[in-house]
Amino acid sequence: MTRTSGSMGALTTRVRPAPRRTWRELIAVDPDALPTQSPEWLDSLCADGRYVDASRCYELQDGRRALLPLVRRTHRANRASTLASMPASWGFGGLLVEGGVTVEAVSAVVDDLVGQGALRVRLRPNPLHSDVWTAAMAGRRGVTATPSCAHVLDLGGGFDAVWEQRFKATTRSQVRKAERMGVVVETDTTGRLLPELHALLRTSVDRWASRQHEPARMAQLRFARRDPPAKLRAIAEHLGGSCRVSVARIDGVAVAAILVLQGRNAHYTRGAMDEELASHSQATKLLHKVAIEAACEAGCDTYHMGESGESAGLSQFKSRFGAVAQPYHEYVIERVPLTRLDQLARSSVKRVLGFQDA
Repeated sequence: MTRTSGSMGALTTRVRPAPRRTWRELIAVDPDALPTQSPEWLDSLCADGRYVDASRCYELQDGRRALLPLVRRTHRANRASTLASMPASWGFGGLLVEGGVTVEAVSAVVDDLVGQGALRVRLRPNPLHSDVWTAAMAGRRGVTATPSCAHVLDLGGGFDAVWEQRFKATTRSQVRKAERMGVVVETDTTGRLLPELHALLRTSVDRWASRQHEPARMAQLRFARRDPPAKLRAIAEHLGGSCRVSVARIDGVAVAAILVLQGRNAHYTRGAMDEELASHSQATKLLHKVAIEAACEAGCDTYHMGESGESAGLSQFKSRFGAVAQPYHEYVIERVPLTRLDQLARSSVKRVLGFQDA
């Protein structure tokens, strides 16, 4: 453990890696904390050896504690290092701050990160803190801000209020239809249902690729890198009961599945379906109803429904449960503008392919 004291602008102390006891205390008191900001999530991220724990715990000048879940690419140190909170396909990171995230806290921590001289720092904060991060990052040099959008459902008032006041009437009707058709939902927290989820994800890739005008082989290769079975197993192993896989079946056949992380708040992070069977039966709507009800019973304040990007279809689907769009930015701080060059290259490839968000 490395401890640094003395003058660091608005910081008085830095400890790395962050002590687990302090980390769990901050998770417990931060009302917006997400499972992807937990130490268990970071452990699952580091399980395959590509990343190591680089988390940092701070004391602010006003005495409050702050913590940044952070990883570093293995075997890259000093000025060649790359830091992330979080890496691509690993959800949201960003600050946990005692008493709430503020512009001053974000600015101080980002100043500290920049001072380490890393080649690249990737920051993907909680979308609910978008305004704070936008203000803290304004005017900084060497920052690439990429706009995105997530959807978040407020669970205030409990499930009855969510069902009656936030679910669209058509969504409630579709849930009832699924129940009448005999769709059965099974939820497990041991990882036993992961193979069924992964199989549905894999078979869905070709459908998503076709809609986006992307070559199926390219999409399958990208999926294999993003969500290999070992990654999902590591998440289940480290998060334990917080990793909830639900599968919807018709006559014993799996037609849809979702993965929801449940902590102080819930986060729907993966989902897939057999389109022909699940669409007709509205199985996916029933899956989310069950997951949202479970989150309410567990005392969660919000149900994050993840990235929507520029997809009108995804946005419409999530809004039918009452989830509200939360525009935010992902930030990359780097000494060499590699991210902008990469974005330009990707945009060129997408134009050639005629790629479009489904």
